[in-house]
This record gives sequence, structure tokens and C-alpha cells, in this order.
Amino acid sequence: MTVPYWVAGKPVATGTTATVRHPYDGGEAGSHYVPSTSDIETAVQAAAEVADEFATVPAHVRAGALDHVSRVLGERSEEIAQLITAESGKPLKWARGEVGRAVSTFRWAAEEARRFSGELQRLDTDPGGTGRLALVRRVPRGPVLGITPFNFPLNLVAHKVAPAIAVGAPIVLKPAPATPLTALLLGEILAETGLPAGSWSILPIGNDETAELVKDPRLPVVSFTGSVPVGWSIRESVPRKHVALELGGNGAVLVCPDWTDLDFAAQRIATFGMYQAGQSCISVQRVYAHADVYEALRDKVLAQVAALRTGDPREDGVDVGPLINEAAAVRVSSWVSDAVAAGGTLLTGGGRSGAAVEPTVLADVPEDASVMAEEVFGPVVSLIRVSSADDGVARINASRFGLQAGVFTRDLPTAFDVSARLKVGGVLVGDVPSFRADQMPYGGVKDSGVGREGPAAAMADLTEERVTVLTGITL
Repeated sequence: MTVPYWVAGKPVATGTTATVRHPYDGGEAGSHYVPSTSDIETAVQAAAEVADEFATVPAHVRAGALDHVSRVLGERSEEIAQLITAESGKPLKWARGEVGRAVSTFRWAAEEARRFSGELQRLDTDPGGTGRLALVRRVPRGPVLGITPFNFPLNLVAHKVAPAIAVGAPIVLKPAPATPLTALLLGEILAETGLPAGSWSILPIGNDETAELVKDPRLPVVSFTGSVPVGWSIRESVPRKHVALELGGNGAVLVCPDWTDLDFAAQRIATFGMYQAGQSCISVQRVYAHADVYEALRDKVLAQVAALRTGDPREDGVDVGPLINEAAAVRVSSWVSDAVAAGGTLLTGGGRSGAAVEPTVLADVPEDASVMAEEVFGPVVSLIRVSSADDGVARINASRFGLQAGVFTRDLPTAFDVSARLKVGGVLVGDVPSFRADQMPYGGVKDSGVGREGPAAAMADLTEERVTVLTGITL
């Protein structure tokens, strides 16, 4: 069955179609109708026209809609997980986890919608403000263009859609061309909520068609998650728009000499260096281990990687599946070969079959090699010996990325000192950088982007302050 796209909350099933292929074997995952130019225009115009109305929709209506989405996602969780795996190649165990996270994301947005109230400020702190009170509210900046990547086809969509609905900002969503089917299924659930026509649209269009949407003045907010070059080019092309960017990373881990549970550290490094075939911007990529623990940690990481099950992501128990396509796998393999040619040591893995790359561990790779300096977005981890925590911090900070980092230490002063000095958006103490609770402010610095996600943080980002001063008030 070919699924419709969504224009102003209504399904459209006309025109040309596109087929989505399973990354593992190329089989058909599904197909969808492709929006016409006139439908794209209708979606944008509808968002512009409903903006004022949607901003005044009562909080209980918006929260109720979000609660409905959260509940139905939970009820249809296995069906949705199977679809995520079919179109993205993500192992089923991780797809199920993604659905669970999306359930939480919509639930958190519903809760935040109910308490998104602004604040009161008394102004009689100086004589000229006697009898005056300020009401500071946050109001939507306007309709939002949300652009999402392939690696989390449901939860990253949730992080665009849920906060926009929570604040009453219409959203036009453009999912990744490789994985649009899950977003289109979400449209089925949104259509059950009775939100105003025009408050949301889901347009599975090509990346080449997105530039016009980015430039459209009726969409004053752009929220983009994806690659670094594309993200910054968007921001540079529309300097007067409000642009939020969640871009790449090359997640680093620092293992300090006081950390004694190397089995736990190795298990977390292996799991979250290779999960989703490394296609997560906070997957483990660089591991800086103190010389005192380096060799023991290396051996334990290799044992944990060897225990990972690779294969068809549709099978229960598979840990590592394919990359999104063969071109991505070819790139990752070439970067591994370049790292070895530059003096790195291949400890395990390195092979490729179609879109699948073996879980790979490297050692002694030069810092300027692509697997160290860039975002691999593949199942590749590099181990590096360091002489001190200071040495590790300096190497982590030398990167042009700054999303999240992990620090394995049980020493409280070290934890506070290192987390204060690491130039990243988030530091995980006692764990790898791959943890994200969906309600926390999430984002990076430097080339990892600007702005923060998480419902409350994103709601603040999609809105601006409006001040009303009341005069003649007795306080």
C-alpha cells in the first residue's frame, strides 16, 4: 500500500510515488506519494494563516493532543518499531527503544504545555516602578520548518513536532528522504487529535526542494537536525531567521586511572560505539584511556565487540545492522583504510559487505585522520593512550565538534574539574556520551550546532518574550 503525505492535517494520495528500500537487502520497505509543488505551497500558506489561531488554542487542547499521540504510539509500538527497522536498517532492539523514547518525548511535551505560563516581575524595586507589575510571557516566533535526519525517523521527528504543538506554533515537517514512512505514520495519529487545520503538515520531499522552504518568509523558524555542512549553509542562507541546529559530533570518552570497573566501561564503549552501526551523533568514536588502564581496557573492549551479534536487523537479538546505504559503508571503510595507512593499528573488524561494515576497533590513530577528526557515523571506535586527565581533556577539546563527552572517574573533584573544562554541550560522568534523557536540554557547541532540544528547551527556542506592564497595581 502506498501511504499518503499530509497537507494541513489532511492526507493526500495523488501524483507520483516513491519507494523506500530496506538498507540490509534492498527489499521494499514501503512506498509513499510525493507532494506536488502546489501541495507544498498549500501547506506553507495554511501554516501562515493558522498561526495566530493556533497560538491562542488553550493549553489543555494542545496538551491533550500530545497525550493522545504518546498513548497511541505506545499502543502501536511493535508495529512502529518494525517500520523503523524496515526503512532505516536499525536493529529491532534499538527500534523498540526509539519508540519508547518517542512516547516519553510526547508525554513530556504535554506536561510542559500545561505549565508553560511565563512569570510575574514586580517593578517597584525602584521608585519609578511603584504600582507596576510585569507579566512576561513567551509567544511563538511563528510557523516552523522542521527538517529531520534518517537515523531516528520517529524520535527526532518527535523532538520537532511535539514542542511546536506544545507552544502553538504550526510546523511543516520534512523528514529524511531515506526514512519518511515512520513520520507519515505519525501523521495518522496526529490526524486523530483534532488540532486546527494547517497546524501541521508532513512533506516527504527531496533535499533539493528544501532550499525554497528554508527561504520562505512565511516560515520564520528553521529547526534542522543533520549534517554539519548542510546545517551551517542553512543558517548562512537565512541570517534573519531563527535557526536551531543539531549537527554532528565525534563522541569522546576519557577513562581515568581511578576507574576500576573496566568491564562496565568496556561494555558501554563497545555497545554504544557500534549500536545502530554507529549512526548516532553521540555514539562513541574516540576513547582516551590513561596509560595505567589502557591495555586492560583495550582487551576488554575487544572481547565485548566480539560478542556483538551482527546481521539482519529484523531478527531479534541482532546488535549491529547495516548503514543506511552502501555509499555510506564505502566511505566508512575508506576512512578505516586511510587510518591504517596513516599509522593506526586495526585491532578488529574493518571488513565490508554491501551496506554493512564490521564493528571496527583501531588503535594509535593520528589525531588528524578522518576517523578521529571527523564524524565517522559508522561502527568504528579508536583507542588512544593518554598520560593524564589533562592530556585527555586537551585532546577532546581539540576537536571542532562539541556535542557530548563521557568521563569514567569516581573522584568527585576530577569529575567537576573535567566537566567544567570540556568544551561540549553535555558531560556524562561514569558513562559514555551516548546517553540522552529526552527531557534534558540536549545540544552542542562549536560545529555541533546552536540551540537545545528536549521539550522545555525547544519550547523556549521556538518562542520569544513578550512583556505586558500593568500600572496602578497594589503589591
